[in-house]
Amino acid sequence: MDVFQKCEVNMGPLGQYAHQGEGYYLFPKLEGPISNKMIFQGKERLVWSLNNYLGLANHPVIRKADAEAAAEWGLAYPMGARMMSGHTKYHEELERQLAAFVNREAAYLLNYGYQGMVSIINAMVDRKDVIVYDSEAHACIIDGMRLHFGKRFVYPHNDMEKLERELGRATKLVEKTGGGILVITEGVYGMSGDLGKLDKIVELKKKFNFRVLVDDAHGFGTMGPSGAGTDEHFGVQDEIDIYFGTFAKSMAGIGGFVASNKNVVKYLQYNMRSQVFAKSLPMPMVIGAMKRLEMLKNEPEHREKLWTIVNALQKGLREKGLNLGRTESPVTPVMLNGTAGEATQITYDLREKYNIFCSIVVYPVVPKNVILLRLIPTAVHTLEDVEYTVHAFGEIKRKLENHEYSEKIKEQTVS
Repeated sequence: MDVFQKCEVNMGPLGQYAHQGEGYYLFPKLEGPISNKMIFQGKERLVWSLNNYLGLANHPVIRKADAEAAAEWGLAYPMGARMMSGHTKYHEELERQLAAFVNREAAYLLNYGYQGMVSIINAMVDRKDVIVYDSEAHACIIDGMRLHFGKRFVYPHNDMEKLERELGRATKLVEKTGGGILVITEGVYGMSGDLGKLDKIVELKKKFNFRVLVDDAHGFGTMGPSGAGTDEHFGVQDEIDIYFGTFAKSMAGIGGFVASNKNVVKYLQYNMRSQVFAKSLPMPMVIGAMKRLEMLKNEPEHREKLWTIVNALQKGLREKGLNLGRTESPVTPVMLNGTAGEATQITYDLREKYNIFCSIVVYPVVPKNVILLRLIPTAVHTLEDVEYTVHAFGEIKRKLENHEYSEKIKEQTVS
């Protein structure tokens, strides 16, 4: 069979919807300055789908820093991978600042968060080692584990009893292979918004010998007294062995970092293939990340404003009887019961009647007959935005329960 044939007959679980929704439900184009309101298909919409948690994406200080760095250095410098020709004192300085902020001995920059996580996992384990991971692990973790030739065991999301059982299995196995155990969890889960039970996980170190890797993409900058992450929130920074953060969320940039003790970071520096064999993070992004980190550390009002919006939004939605699941973070999932067809109608209604743009998730990402509308509050949203959105979602819930969307689908089918 021609390998191109699958491109015509099987577009995959998401690609199967391309002919129905591309340009509107899939690959939509948001235009204008990044803010709480942007332009979609020629109309202004209230946007709840950007991970711009601290509102730094279009902040004038950040825009100025980015522009000046681009003017001074250009986007090409430094050329090459860090190991060969892409290494600068500015990269090292940002790493020192990041390590200090997250209370680690050392840190190393990553040109992209996703590829970085894949390479961290690939570098840290070999065929003798065992990975134990949460069932709701992000795609970058799953892809990293696909490169692992050894065993991996999964435990149901945040189920500590089952984690303990899998650690027992892993321990018996590594006693035979001579390898080690790496537990992988997330700090904040990006779909459900709940937190990995980092305090409970590290408690198990008293009984088992393992290391912990935390993907804190959504927690870095939002969680903890200083914004240093979910492990700071739980007070377990000393027990989390490898900490991963990204610049794509709170920092409103590109890239990421990994932090640990000096020996581990030095090892990763020489063994992460996505960094050894790919171009270094461009200078404007390094300089821009320093300015973002400075604001994150010295201007807590951005995080305080974020949490004001988070608390108001989540309180208002719950008072309307909406199910937000287990969220303990800014990630605000609204879970409804309905079909994929009703999900399409709801999204259209939100965008065209209420001028609200948010992400919608259906099967296979969530179970069948579950509709997940994911709202991401930011520091640039207002309490007026919250009040308007809570009212709109109350109306959506009422229409769904009164079968207005299913009736509309029937009418469209008949016509």
